[in-house]
Amino acid sequence: MEKKAKVKKPRGVARLIEGRCIACGERCMSVCPVDAIVMDDQGAPIIDASKCIGCVKCVKICPAGALEMYFTPDEQKILDELAKQNGGVVVEEEVDEETARLQKMLAAYRGVWVFIEQTDGEAAKVSWELLGTGADLSRQLQVELCAVVIGSGVEPLCAEAFSYGADKVYLLDAPVYRHYRTQPYNEAICHLIHKHKPEVILMGATGLGRDLAGAVATVIKTGLTADCTGLSIDDKRNLMQTRPAFGGNIMATIMCDKFRPQMATVRPHVMSMPDAVPGRSGTIVREDFAPLEEGILTKVLEVISDRDGSDHVDIAGAEFIVSGGRGMVNRENFVILQQFANEIGAVVGASRSAVDAGWMPHDRQVGQTGKTVRPKVYIACGISGAIQHMVGMQDSDIIIAINRDKDAPIFQIATYGIVGDLFQVVPALTQRLRELRKTAGRSERAAS
Repeated sequence: MEKKAKVKKPRGVARLIEGRCIACGERCMSVCPVDAIVMDDQGAPIIDASKCIGCVKCVKICPAGALEMYFTPDEQKILDELAKQNGGVVVEEEVDEETARLQKMLAAYRGVWVFIEQTDGEAAKVSWELLGTGADLSRQLQVELCAVVIGSGVEPLCAEAFSYGADKVYLLDAPVYRHYRTQPYNEAICHLIHKHKPEVILMGATGLGRDLAGAVATVIKTGLTADCTGLSIDDKRNLMQTRPAFGGNIMATIMCDKFRPQMATVRPHVMSMPDAVPGRSGTIVREDFAPLEEGILTKVLEVISDRDGSDHVDIAGAEFIVSGGRGMVNRENFVILQQFANEIGAVVGASRSAVDAGWMPHDRQVGQTGKTVRPKVYIACGISGAIQHMVGMQDSDIIIAINRDKDAPIFQIATYGIVGDLFQVVPALTQRLRELRKTAGRSERAAS
């Protein structure tokens, strides 16, 4: 009896699909076992077909699906014949044990978590904003949206978390968590991760959130993307984390496709605040994990609050903001903006150039390296519109720009623009508002 010859399945060579590469950072080159890939000046791969062995590793790791396997006409003919054969013996591809282990590990992690940051039982608003974003991600992943509440006497926050969309709350309530300290909070989050294996964790990019997220990611040995401005899910369940890069000149999309959980921080007021649904319920999972106080190196001796300070202004939470930039010329001229702000009930902000010049304190800075704001009205005076500034205020409901340069970039995103000298325009607006206020006052007195 004549034996059928074994037909070897062609492996092909890797090829770049035009227009799909996102310059993710040389992932394809890093996994190539035969050094068949180098990167061009734009960060796209150049593949040496003579070296390629068709291992498919670069195709599998590409987050944008920008690589494919190419087969010559003769190889494609063999593939077509093998697909039709029933009696031929096909040599199967070698099982990639590394890929199998990775897929098994990734499959073990499910769920979207949002860390609820709180101080003295009062939650930071960014936590509720992230629950709104987390709800969108959980729908795409078809998993539960969970909140993580850590503190002392903080169980009432669970009901708030449910009202903003959480399906489940992991609650760690113990005296050791009364004041935030990195060590106990870090141990608590890591304990929950090891036990429940979340797929995504979101935290606010506040002082506390940045500290905690970095510590957790280091211990868990996973990736962390800071100051994200956009979050979504790709077709492989990877969290697509978008943030400004290269000084805000481009927007980079970052993915953590080989590690879990996927972690990201988001600045306050970047994401929209969801509507609360009072009375909405969910599941509370009470965890009794609590590190011993004796084993914690940091002790809180006294808490000094500056919330009630007379000079403290919460610019991030303001509904009306009047900001000045380099065009204000000096510190004294900010009095003009303050007078205008007083008439409309606004707070005064500043661009980075004004803060760097010492004209305004850093807590008034709006932009990528300052505060992200979403006021009802944002009035930019003498601000040209560098990308670093616009990233921090572009989601304002109404943007009014006042600038002498009609070609200033700020006018591209402004709802209304005034081309003119701010030292004439702003005082004129202030005076007109005062006149209207006086007229309204006389009318009220006459009516009474």
